[in-house]
Amino acid sequence: MNSDVALVSGGANRALAERIAEHLGMQLLSVDIPHFKDGEIQVYYNETIRGKHVFIIQPTFAPAENIMELLLLIDAAKRASAYKIIAVMPYFGYARQDRKDKPRTSIGAKLMSNLLTAAGVDRVITMDLHADQIQGFFEIPVDHLFSSNVFLPYIKSLELDNLCIVSPDTGGTKRASTYAKALKCDLAIGYKQRAKQNVVADLQIIGDVKDKNVIIVDDIIDTGGTLCKAAARCKEAGAKRVLAMCAHGLLSGSGMDNVENSAIEKLIITDTIPLKRPSESIEVVSVAKLMAEVIRSVMEKTSISSHFDV
Repeated sequence: MNSDVALVSGGANRALAERIAEHLGMQLLSVDIPHFKDGEIQVYYNETIRGKHVFIIQPTFAPAENIMELLLLIDAAKRASAYKIIAVMPYFGYARQDRKDKPRTSIGAKLMSNLLTAAGVDRVITMDLHADQIQGFFEIPVDHLFSSNVFLPYIKSLELDNLCIVSPDTGGTKRASTYAKALKCDLAIGYKQRAKQNVVADLQIIGDVKDKNVIIVDDIIDTGGTLCKAAARCKEAGAKRVLAMCAHGLLSGSGMDNVENSAIEKLIITDTIPLKRPSESIEVVSVAKLMAEVIRSVMEKTSISSHFDV
């Protein structure tokens, strides 16, 4: 990697940023991010970034301070005369608010794109957006990567027979279908009804999972309600084993306990969001190499289309 590149990490997931830097054979730039007593954030680059391509690695999961920190890192880089500013957002917060699905509601994903653009970002690299159309909210390039690049090799390494991919809801049908086609296996779909946000009233499995090794695939696991209920329904329908794969392990509130006490034999997530505590029920696979390869391709002006293939 040439000397015109600077890698910067916010405080949200420094461990992932360090792994990305290691794959690129680089060091993370020295940055100070002090907080005032009232929680206000300040950003200061300790090294010159004038004329450099600055890649800022910062997922924007809750709390909102992670978003504010990213915006301040972008603003500081712009004011320090960086040539290009690229936001590397392994997890794009507010992506679940991608449309006006009821009257008088916000569209958080669009607001996020406006904020990033106003701050001065030139490009966004992200992974497994909750809704593909969010790319169209930007007037700048967006590289949308997929966790299937790491999950599919993992599934193949398990050498499971009689495999069935399950989508926990109808919204994830396209994703699950892509996995099923790549693995040449059966597909089943969960149909759910919500009582309110993060509360699933009922869920039924459409498809045959009897005597099959089931892998439930989704983009996000928050409290785990949908995933755990889907796993329970699969077991009730006679599934042999139930595993689950999610790109982003938010695991809010009692999410980890819910997984540990569920019919899910193993939950596999990526390191886009740091795991809150170790768990025998949860395994983490890294996307650092994939992110590093895309950063390298952006700098060397080579194609990254192969990273979008399943």
